[in-house]
Amino acid sequence: MNTVDQETGEGGGWRRARGNPSLEEVHGSIPVAEIGPNWRKFAAFLGPGYLVAVGYMDPGNWATSIAGGSRFGYTLLFVVLLSSLMAMILQALSARLAVATGRDLAQACRDAYPAPVAALLWLLAEVAICATDLAEVIGTAIGLNLLFGIPLEIGVVITALDVFLVLYLQTKGFRWVEALVITLLGVIAACFLLQIIMASPQWGDLVRGFLPSSEIVRNPDMLYLALGIIGATVMPHNLYLHSGIVQTRAYHAGHEGKRQAIRFTTIDSTLALAFALMINASILVLAASAFHAKGSTEVVELDKAHALLHPLLGSALAPTLFAVALLCCGLNSTVTATMAGQIVMEGFLNIRLAPWLRRLITRGIAIVPAAVVTIVYGESGAGQLLILSQVILSLQLPFAVIPLVMFTAERRKMGAFTAPRWLTAIAAIVATVIIILNLKLIFDVVAGG
Repeated sequence: MNTVDQETGEGGGWRRARGNPSLEEVHGSIPVAEIGPNWRKFAAFLGPGYLVAVGYMDPGNWATSIAGGSRFGYTLLFVVLLSSLMAMILQALSARLAVATGRDLAQACRDAYPAPVAALLWLLAEVAICATDLAEVIGTAIGLNLLFGIPLEIGVVITALDVFLVLYLQTKGFRWVEALVITLLGVIAACFLLQIIMASPQWGDLVRGFLPSSEIVRNPDMLYLALGIIGATVMPHNLYLHSGIVQTRAYHAGHEGKRQAIRFTTIDSTLALAFALMINASILVLAASAFHAKGSTEVVELDKAHALLHPLLGSALAPTLFAVALLCCGLNSTVTATMAGQIVMEGFLNIRLAPWLRRLITRGIAIVPAAVVTIVYGESGAGQLLILSQVILSLQLPFAVIPLVMFTAERRKMGAFTAPRWLTAIAAIVATVIIILNLKLIFDVVAGG
């Protein structure tokens, strides 16, 4: 069990043999040329990173960025940058694990740990998937409400229909799924670009916002929001998702093929997360320019931000663009949550469910509490449920991050593709910081802070 395959460089330090791949219907379905220019090879790997990036601009991120920008202007842009750099490190490790071992993170946990431990990790991952879906249900419902005036409780039920879109795209091929996600990301970017042009930010202050400031640490309120931005950055389902979808590429299984695949998947995810950084920074910049600069410093709720854009920017188009971007984020997130759920179940349990059945189960679990709360408590209840979903994700995060860092640092499992010590050290620091901040946020929420 401790040998290293001389051809692939993969280690053999696993308790169980590698089973069938997750997402088997699209596994290795996108060809990668073994010869030709590097740009053509890289083009084959372009896509999974953008599906992962979707998770970094969900409604939870919107809420923290809007609150940070409206209250403190551009100062917290540095925190948005720092949190994105942290995410790039962990997602790079996720892709490295998949390429080096042929296992996604769920399969790696199943093959590395005793059955009771793996079962507990599976249960926690399923809870995280449901919490993720819950946030997306609420975000999509709010988008439908802002854009079309559909009541939240009805919007929550309508979100169940996206199952048909996801299933249809999967039958067309994985590139169609990626094309939809990237197209919607382009719409989101265009919406925020137009809104920022309308808001006319102070460019000098904006640039200085990306530089570290001691005020972030000295001001308790600013530090709290900074912790919120960092703590809500890395979502556990993204680590499972990324390690599964990079295997849709049919790269050569030899040492050189894997080495090249690790390089290109890392570039893909880094570029995509840089795009997510741009979107999250745009949300904060919009809030700083439209709200903070005009004296509205207590904007937190998405619907309140939407309502204030028209009178503050003097254009009816601004709130419409805001709602369109939010709706696109919700639709994108439902696509990626579907695949993440499938990867978690198939990877941990080696059970294959029909995609439509798996989707209906997770969406049903998310819709019921969302519908009940929005009917009984309305918009304020939906906002509290959104916060609860983020707390649940924070609780699950260590159980995904710690195994990932440990697996990629162990030569018996990774062989020649073991993460360099400097990368492992940075990843360990990042994981520790994120976990501590998430625990602090959970404590603050429980304590009523």
